[in-house]
Amino acid sequence: MATVNLIRAAAPQAVPPADDDAPLYEARRKIYPIAVRGTFRRIKWTLLVVTLGIYYLLPFVRWHRGPDAPSQAVLVDFPNSRFYFFFIEIWPQEIYYLTGLLILAALVLFLMNAVAGRVWCGYLCPQTVWTDLFQTIERLVEGDPRQRREKLKTASRSRRAFEAAAKHVLWLMVAWWTGGAWVLYFADAPTLVMQLIKGEAPALAYVWIGILTATTYVLAGHMREQVCTYMCPWPRIQAALTDEYALNVTYRYDRGEPRGSFKKTEALRLKGLPGGDCVDCRQCVAACPTGVDIRQGLQLSCVQCGLCIDACDTVMKKIGRPTGLIAYDTEMNVQRRQHGEAPVYRWLRARTVLYAALIVLISGLMALVLATRGSEGLSVIHDRNPLFVQLSDGSIRNGYTLRLVNKLLVPRRFALSVEGVPEARLEVIGEAASPGADPVVSVGPDQTYELRVLVSTAARLPANASLPVTFHLTDVAGGETVSVADHFKGP
Repeated sequence: MATVNLIRAAAPQAVPPADDDAPLYEARRKIYPIAVRGTFRRIKWTLLVVTLGIYYLLPFVRWHRGPDAPSQAVLVDFPNSRFYFFFIEIWPQEIYYLTGLLILAALVLFLMNAVAGRVWCGYLCPQTVWTDLFQTIERLVEGDPRQRREKLKTASRSRRAFEAAAKHVLWLMVAWWTGGAWVLYFADAPTLVMQLIKGEAPALAYVWIGILTATTYVLAGHMREQVCTYMCPWPRIQAALTDEYALNVTYRYDRGEPRGSFKKTEALRLKGLPGGDCVDCRQCVAACPTGVDIRQGLQLSCVQCGLCIDACDTVMKKIGRPTGLIAYDTEMNVQRRQHGEAPVYRWLRARTVLYAALIVLISGLMALVLATRGSEGLSVIHDRNPLFVQLSDGSIRNGYTLRLVNKLLVPRRFALSVEGVPEARLEVIGEAASPGADPVVSVGPDQTYELRVLVSTAARLPANASLPVTFHLTDVAGGETVSVADHFKGP
């Protein structure tokens, strides 16, 4: 009989049949976070005002560059293929600066993750900032969640409809100005604003304003936390980049458990029984913009904004218990405190030092290249067909296409010379040159100039010759020189 019971105990339990009608995905529950006050809320307010202020107002900042140059401080000038950022002017040939900025942005993001988890998501991500702004408008118009629930019972249907309409109108106004501010970075802002008001702006401007208005309204007003949870890839990526020393918003269960009401916990403590500081008020959940219960541990939906910390600290102050039940901490430290060990915080470790060093190195390299770059440029393309021509007098001639770049806002004259080919003669098609002198070419202000150049030599060349040749471009007035190497082909 005992053997039968052991066999029954060891046998696998029957699995209930799957419900074919069960939904594959969880239905979305609407999240209406409450307003909180505290340190992290003030930080978020400050960053919201600063970042949105920069975004909306920066196109109107002026920067004098000269009589014929745009006076907008930050401008992406597609017609003239330029990017202006205050005193910096980037040409299309200098795309490596954009590459460097993208690498720096990734490294800064990695460093932020190594120090404090998803701090970017909680405070600086555009989705977080605009969602926070839209939720603030929602609370100002319709009230906190508690007030909304009361209005469902007491307020008239017309009042609720009026408030809902007012909220969506304000959302659309913010979304419209967001889209409008974006297009101002691609044209002179005051001019484009007047064109938009008069209906004379390019059609492409209206199209992009419409697209960005719709995306801002939908993403920040309606999808909200769904973007962070399901659309954004960063939560999945950062999990592979973090370690046990990275700070995250953490519920210190070593202090909070076992949780219970304030009166129940006090009664347990009077009897000498364990009682945690968490009173199970759920204010941390009510304040979370993504609806996360931080007491269940670190979760994919948590954006590490710290609002649950403010909500919990407010409750702890009211009941006379120490703050910091929820704080930026690590799971390792929670377990160390449970074992009576002191917490460990390591800001300097291999990955943080590596990220910081790479940021400094790349930033310094970019600054050095930017500070030492010339105001002229030269590129050379050898003719591909034919590679060379043998003239009637026996000399060999190669053809090249040269592109000269003048990055200054004044016209300049450049002298062309060639080196590396014996007895070389340099001829610029369409440009008059004095006998025996290097040809001189004029290039307009902030322009490129393309020309055809012929290099010939009567010297005897070895079979299958391919001689290195160097073209020099020298500013006649300033003396700055830029050189580019190529090859001179022979039979």
